[in-house]
Amino acid sequence: MQEHVSDPVVGTLVDNRYAVTSRLARGGMSTVYLAVDQRLDREVALKVLHPHLAADENFLGRLGREAKAAARLSHPHVVGVLDQGNDGNTAYLVMEYIKGHTLRDVLRDRGALPPRLALALIDPVVEGLGAAHAAGFIHRDVKPENVLIADDGRIKIGDFGLARAVTSSTSTGALIGTVAYISPELVLGRPADPRSDVYSVGIMLYEMLTGRQPFEGEVPIQVAYQHVNGTVGAPSDLVPRLAGEVDELVQWCTANDPENRPVDGNALLQELRHIRTNLSDAELDLQPPAAAAAAAQHQTEILGRASNPTTLMPPARPAAPAYPPGQYPEAQYSKAQYSKAQYPGVRGGAAGAAPPGQAAYHQRPGLALPDDDADSGWSPPPPRLGKRAQRKADRESEKLRAVAAATPVHTLRAGNPRRRGLIWVVVLILAALLATGAGWFFGMGPGAAAAVPAVANKTVAQAQQLLNGVGFHSTTSDVFDDDVPTGLVVGSEPAAGTEIRKFQPVSLLVSKGPQLFPLPELTGGSLDEAKRALNAAEMALGTVTEKFDDTAAAGTVLSQDPPAGTPARHGTPVGIGVSKGPQPIPVPSVVGKAEDDAVAAVEAAGLTAEVAPDQVFDRNVPEGAVVSQSPANGTLAKGGTVTLTISKGPRMVAVPSFIGKQASEARKALEALGFQVRVNNILGGFFGTVRDQSPVNREVPEGSVVTITVV
Repeated sequence: MQEHVSDPVVGTLVDNRYAVTSRLARGGMSTVYLAVDQRLDREVALKVLHPHLAADENFLGRLGREAKAAARLSHPHVVGVLDQGNDGNTAYLVMEYIKGHTLRDVLRDRGALPPRLALALIDPVVEGLGAAHAAGFIHRDVKPENVLIADDGRIKIGDFGLARAVTSSTSTGALIGTVAYISPELVLGRPADPRSDVYSVGIMLYEMLTGRQPFEGEVPIQVAYQHVNGTVGAPSDLVPRLAGEVDELVQWCTANDPENRPVDGNALLQELRHIRTNLSDAELDLQPPAAAAAAAQHQTEILGRASNPTTLMPPARPAAPAYPPGQYPEAQYSKAQYSKAQYPGVRGGAAGAAPPGQAAYHQRPGLALPDDDADSGWSPPPPRLGKRAQRKADRESEKLRAVAAATPVHTLRAGNPRRRGLIWVVVLILAALLATGAGWFFGMGPGAAAAVPAVANKTVAQAQQLLNGVGFHSTTSDVFDDDVPTGLVVGSEPAAGTEIRKFQPVSLLVSKGPQLFPLPELTGGSLDEAKRALNAAEMALGTVTEKFDDTAAAGTVLSQDPPAGTPARHGTPVGIGVSKGPQPIPVPSVVGKAEDDAVAAVEAAGLTAEVAPDQVFDRNVPEGAVVSQSPANGTLAKGGTVTLTISKGPRMVAVPSFIGKQASEARKALEALGFQVRVNNILGGFFGTVRDQSPVNREVPEGSVVTITVV
């Protein structure tokens, strides 16, 4: 429910993107608001952290890293993390908005739950944790407040990433987690692993079955002490006749030593589903003691199949009302007598409709629970007879009415006593014959009661043979099922073990295999867009592979496996190929090479060679060779341009004559002109005068050697 309160954040625009419309909830670490993402025009849940957390820079850094990691986790039963950021002093997380309520609301309203409902509600939670554990994530704060139930029945677990970020902070670590669900190793400050989440699930399941938490105390430290030093009792101590398998499941999850628990969520999920499959209807529909008194007045919850575990339907076997003799036989009702279109909780049924005359359901969105405070006065409809049996019952009733009509009420004359006696004998004989026929019909004939045999996982022919052997006639209807192979029987309506009259039809539910949905088109968009599309389609993100591509920008989705349009069941992982952009090419060094050779080398590397229009003089590089290139090294994308500058060779410089001048003056002048000077001393060069030089009075290449002879 949305909570309408005065709040300064309501009505503001966070980070110029998220328009806050109302406050949803407030907790120890943050306040959650309903906001509209104005960029994508969708509703989101905006979790704004309390100021003491937002002021911790180390915590914000950890939160950013954890939020990015959690955003990569895409699963139908995990609330998606969409964004994270800071807007001034406001630190926030943006998450998928789940319109509905929490498991805490269900426990607050209902108290202890029947095993069928408890196991069905916990199943998607464990499945989501199993996917997270497989991806390397640990939740650390599993509790009913973090289990969200959407209006359409989807169940998701939220707050991945936030728990780890807070527990990593020395200043805020004491704020995280509800002590009622914390594992012993976390109390002792030891590292958490998937088994810590399994422990919290076990505590939560204990509370769902019994209506109370296993450890209680006046202060949190007393509860924490019991987690470390105590042992979680069997739920059957509070719920008599609870199946032993359920006791074992809870105590396996809540073992004090992590080594004695399931290794992760996936291991727990397998055992959970095995137990749900093998428990009888009586064990699954066991009423907790607190609900036993209300069971006689209110309908019992019968959980729908796995497609919508939170939608409830009327009781499978309410007590039959009394009917006039001969009109309706005494019968036990079954789920087959309730229309799928009329009652929610049966696959294919319309959600939210109430049985005729029954009180309206609670208006809390998501979980359709009967209004326990309403005096509905509803009773189940009379049993439906087969056409042939109905006609026979009508004929028998007509005979009784005819006999009753033929019997005079007042005697008009005294008559013959012997004749009157004969008439009574005839009447008694007819009544005896009718009673005998009715006894045979309801005792050994088509009206006799019998239990529906178990037909699950059998072929249609085998199931029909079993039903015919008991005396039932059957029809078939196709249903989707994720576990039973195509063509085999999923179950029956009425369910196995239900006692009904033999003339009542039994419907065999035949598996069509898992319901498949086409995969969305992911190529051409960004990786974030692909994640959102998979989440919307309730598919999982598979392996992400990066590779170079010369035409697609970095981050663009190039491929998907399986391809778009492929029929797949919900939760199917989809692998994605993402572009890293064009592959970089090392720039070859061509300085000193002839122009043609340099151009060929650049183009052979996949780059484009461009010759500068102006050539330059260079005393070291011969004419026609490359003097310089730009860039000189590094990498370029394919087709990138390398500019080459060509040498005109050394510059020609005139050599003046220095004969008769001092050698020091001649050396200095020649070196200033760019020549190398070689001195040849005669007689030790005593006078220091240039007697001869070579070359002289002509042009030579810059940098040439000029020899002077000094005497």
